[in-house]
Amino acid sequence: FYSSQLAVIAVITVIYTLAAATPIYKGMNALSKLNVLVAIGLMAVIMVFGPGGFIVDSFMSAFGLYMQDFFRMSLYRTNTEWLGWWTVFYWGWFLGYGPMMAIFTTRISRGRTIREIMLAVAVIAPIVTNVWFTVLGGAGIHYELTNPGSVSKALNESGLPAALLAIVEQLPMSALLIPVSLILVVLFLVTTGAGMTYSIAISVTGDENPPRWVRILWGIIMGAMAAVLIKIGDGGIKALQTFIIVSAVPVGLFYVPQVWAGMKCARLLYEEQTKDNVDKPVVRIKEAG
Repeated sequence: FYSSQLAVIAVITVIYTLAAATPIYKGMNALSKLNVLVAIGLMAVIMVFGPGGFIVDSFMSAFGLYMQDFFRMSLYRTNTEWLGWWTVFYWGWFLGYGPMMAIFTTRISRGRTIREIMLAVAVIAPIVTNVWFTVLGGAGIHYELTNPGSVSKALNESGLPAALLAIVEQLPMSALLIPVSLILVVLFLVTTGAGMTYSIAISVTGDENPPRWVRILWGIIMGAMAAVLIKIGDGGIKALQTFIIVSAVPVGLFYVPQVWAGMKCARLLYEEQTKDNVDKPVVRIKEAG
């Protein structure tokens, strides 16, 4: 079993490392576009041939409830087991993950205004993510209510990947959709790995176009770490989660001056661009990577 997992990790590592080694607007751009198209296609199939009405109703009611009780749910403290398993761990995880994604977002957003970046990252992306989880999760809830155990049994026995397959199996054309959903999972992993590899390479070199060998090196290192974590097993994963939560505290303190400096840098950049573009048309330049 471990050898098959290792083979999957090796294949994914090769793909995202090659993507990171190519110019940023070629390899990663092509994979990202393919990822988005496949995800939109899968959502469209679920909405048309699956429980579309139930999903729409779920999205409207759940999003309204979320907006109404945002602060109450954000400060929820009753279920300590759930807080420790999900909220606290991922709070620390995202603190560590945030800087890398910020570097990558900044790198691919050259030529965009701060307003456009904030709109894309802080408004459009969360709404699209909400829609994605509502479509997939709403279909799962519908099938579970209609046929109890059809999704929850697979989830309890084999985890989230099995639950995804259990949902897709109940859709029309499941023989075609199951391979498509597996390809989509691989694309999510590959695009994330390529973005992280490129961001780490930028961080260690200080160059927005880091040398290819540095990108390849970090791609291999990330794949090797994934293989090690799979080998360690559940005990090692729990220890890693605890370490991430503890290490998030100094990272969080590091963010405070960065937020203040970020606003100052944005103001200086705005003033510089305004001064340089007086009486000139605004030209946006996208580097070729």
